[in-house]
Amino acid sequence: MFDFSKQDGPSSKCYFTHSILPNYIDPAQPSTKKKPFSTFLSQPFTHTADLILPEEIYELIRKELDGQIGTAHYARVYMSLGAVIARDFFTEYIKKGNIMMLSEGRPGVDNVFSLYGGVLKLELDRPTYERCGLVGKPIEDGGRKHKKARYVVEFNLRSPSMLHGKKGFERLVWACKNVLNNSITWLFHDLQASGDESETPILKHQPILKLASQTPTILPSISTPTLTSASLPTIYPPEASASLLEYLHLISLDSPRIRANDSIDPYLCRYEVPDIGDSGTLVRNLVRVRWHGFISPKLMRDVFLMALKKVGKGNGEGEEWFALHVSAFHGGAYSVLQVGRKDTLVWECV
Repeated sequence: MFDFSKQDGPSSKCYFTHSILPNYIDPAQPSTKKKPFSTFLSQPFTHTADLILPEEIYELIRKELDGQIGTAHYARVYMSLGAVIARDFFTEYIKKGNIMMLSEGRPGVDNVFSLYGGVLKLELDRPTYERCGLVGKPIEDGGRKHKKARYVVEFNLRSPSMLHGKKGFERLVWACKNVLNNSITWLFHDLQASGDESETPILKHQPILKLASQTPTILPSISTPTLTSASLPTIYPPEASASLLEYLHLISLDSPRIRANDSIDPYLCRYEVPDIGDSGTLVRNLVRVRWHGFISPKLMRDVFLMALKKVGKGNGEGEEWFALHVSAFHGGAYSVLQVGRKDTLVWECV
């Protein structure tokens, strides 16, 4: 007999939002609760990010992208969890500074550790969790069969009670010394890095320095919808928002199906570029700028604000847009389409 049983794996969800940006955004302190800025912060650990925009807009921000804004420095380091909360490392990077770290491991399978915004997050299997003696919460498994129980433990290391000698902190120190004492590979990024890095605590762990620089790719003769604020609908059926997201993903993949000279047999593929607001399509040269590495939300925010300043500086109606497509280490992703200086379309896939 054939096994047609239903798969027990969870299905992914995609949330779509159309928001309006305010007239003025403070580049130094943008809103953390409004989209797309809340979306940037919701995904702290990114491995690949694509900026998609018309070639004319790219030329306006090319010099800035080649500078400090478009570059991210990070490191790969081999150290134990106990070394993260050691006195010098803990004081310099967590209490005084601001870093982000992500350990090796597969989420849902291995023990995975992360540190962002001063919050240390431990995702542990049940045997390790019971041996640690820490207080955490079970991870929801959706009632799937044969799914081993897992737990998450969080510590706000910037809390005044998180100090050496305090009872709660010493429980974490004990767990790091007696249970979580293996040296593992981490990705490390200092969000407040200064020019002088000659005597920082990370250097004694022999980090391997990495660079996540932008790589531009010219995409010639691309069929694009006429994207203007006037062409955007006020109500989005699920099919309309999904087709626009699909189009952005095809650009990110540099698919030949969106090229104006594509001549594939319609029997094999009948894909058509979405027509937004019945405004027709244009043939444009686009540019995909890609970052690959350990990327922070701050880089995505800075790139968004930089491109937002140049929107509307082109010559044609269809030039007033750009898009971001960002993929996280643990499977999440989001896409942001900015049309003009006001309309922001956001897709969050979880």
